[in-house]
Amino acid sequence: MDDDLFGASGGARLKAAAKPKISAPRAATPGEVDYNAASIEVLEGLEPVRRRPGMYIGGTDANALHHLFAEVIDNAMDEAVAGHATFIEVWFEDGGWVSVTDNGRGMPVDAHPKFPKKSALEVIMTMLHAGGKFDSGAYQTSGGLHGVGVSVVNALSSRLEVEVARGQTLYRQVFERGHPVTKLETVGKAPNRRGTKVRFLPDEQIFGKGVGFDPARIFKMARAKAYLFGGVEIRWRCAAAFVDSKIPAEATFRFPGGLKDYLAGDIEGQELVIDQPFFGKVSKPGGHGSLEWAIAWMAGEDGFVHSYCNTIPTPDGGTHETGLRTALLRALKDHAERIGQTKRASALTTDDVMATCAALISVFIREPEFQGQNKGRLQTVEAARIVENTIRDAFDHWLAASPSQATKLLDWSVERAEERLRRRAEKDIARKSAVRKLRLPGKLADCTNTSAQGSELFIVEGDSAGGSAKQARDRASQAILPLRGKILNVASATRDKLAQNQQLADLMQALGSGSGSSYRSADLRYDKIIIMTDADVDGAHIASLLITFFYRQTPKLIEEGHLYLAVPPLYRLTQGAKSIYARDDADKDRLMKDGFSGRGAIEISRFKGLGEMPMRDLRDTTMDPAKRALLRVAVVDAEREATADAVERLMGVKPEARFAFIQERAPRAGELVDI
Repeated sequence: MDDDLFGASGGARLKAAAKPKISAPRAATPGEVDYNAASIEVLEGLEPVRRRPGMYIGGTDANALHHLFAEVIDNAMDEAVAGHATFIEVWFEDGGWVSVTDNGRGMPVDAHPKFPKKSALEVIMTMLHAGGKFDSGAYQTSGGLHGVGVSVVNALSSRLEVEVARGQTLYRQVFERGHPVTKLETVGKAPNRRGTKVRFLPDEQIFGKGVGFDPARIFKMARAKAYLFGGVEIRWRCAAAFVDSKIPAEATFRFPGGLKDYLAGDIEGQELVIDQPFFGKVSKPGGHGSLEWAIAWMAGEDGFVHSYCNTIPTPDGGTHETGLRTALLRALKDHAERIGQTKRASALTTDDVMATCAALISVFIREPEFQGQNKGRLQTVEAARIVENTIRDAFDHWLAASPSQATKLLDWSVERAEERLRRRAEKDIARKSAVRKLRLPGKLADCTNTSAQGSELFIVEGDSAGGSAKQARDRASQAILPLRGKILNVASATRDKLAQNQQLADLMQALGSGSGSSYRSADLRYDKIIIMTDADVDGAHIASLLITFFYRQTPKLIEEGHLYLAVPPLYRLTQGAKSIYARDDADKDRLMKDGFSGRGAIEISRFKGLGEMPMRDLRDTTMDPAKRALLRVAVVDAEREATADAVERLMGVKPEARFAFIQERAPRAGELVDI
């Protein structure tokens, strides 16, 4: 310790403070000399937009380019929604020009009070944060709120022309890269015209040489606006050079049905879980503009949600989508409680309800809050409450009024939840297997091959057959899964029984592919699934139950050619050193006559089951790919309906249908003996 600070006796002594030393100023480095007041650059007008376009339109890629058109047509839509315009014309012209015309009130052209030397039109087009949407006076609901939309389009266009028909007079002004190149000119009288026309060409200096609008995308964006507001008519014109099978030269869109018509076009040709979409429209929810929705559940496709606020697409979702998801889940759970199925629905989540849901939702609210200038996500907190309360009440009434449809939807959603839980269990098992080297579910003896290509899974009946098969298999490529007796008949079992059946759960976990609409070909762990049962009546019944399971739960597995039946022999015929195998009685009789040419007694051995078959015999006759015979299970296209009917009659829940099926074919029973 420093004795100048602390004495040996422990008493503290302060050392006299040294007189501070004043150093000469440090010489400035060259960089510091360069950085002074003159280095501070002030960007005026629209120059910030041209310097940093990404701050205003999200970049300079194709999405950002098409955002320019969105800003212009959104202004026209605001006029229509406010009740001042009845039509909007979009013209895709030669040379990459696009024009948008409406018959609204027209931009103001009188001198601006704060800038008396400029017209209001010029102020709107050349100044950021100039517009009529900062309060609710000019527009009750609108998409443009920051006053930067059309001025940004002007800044990023090599040329932009504005025509305004107002007070029976036509005005015109031209801009280049955000700067006016003409004054506001009076073109002449326009007694039969009113509104605004904006015609512009994107700047190659910003977006790159040769980059231009995609006419198909512009066409789709324009048509979508007509769906979002049934009171507007969208008129489309396109230059002849761009017309093809998807892009007409002229078209008119008006959809009084709104989102209902929009959804019908999106899901055309799709199989639906419930017959009719759930749709509706409510004016002034929570004191705001309106809320409209259209929802359907598809049987074989992934779902989607397209949301809009004040006709602005919100591809990143937001609070209105959150309200929609919450409303559907809670209403469906309430319905389950009303019909006494609370336990079944307890595991439901919004993902289960929305998995195959095709939903469109459009809200009109005052002063919405968006994330970023691109308005990709709605952040208005109140929107979640408005949407949830409105749609939940409507969905509750819809479910109560359509009990059969409601039950179908509940069953479908519960099935999605069960599949989600099964997949989670499969992932947990896969993770545990990798970390702890645990066995897969059940009594599966897996192969060492980690690739599905060339791998085979033999499904056998019982531990005895499983033991023989394990000895006879090729460990590298052949896996064995023994099942206990006869599996559940899935064609007549309830979903609860299916979910609780451990054998089927083990089988699905071994396959790894999921089931139903969640079947994933890429996740199937084996190339061939081979049903190997005894060559007797019981074995045939077990094989039928397994085929029914695959037909109902994983039909794509059959369609893709992965399911096979092994053909084990029922007899071994031996004469001296020669042994041949017969698969049934008819085959045995034929071989007794034609299979042996030498003299001597023929010894006949009948296999009681695969479990008692010697390992060598099982391998040579049934499992060795070079010697065995396999029957591939397939559904012939021309007989799909007949196959489905036969499975339902034989394996379904109606015993009378099964009895009738047997009676119809009883006279032919003798034919089976002769085969």
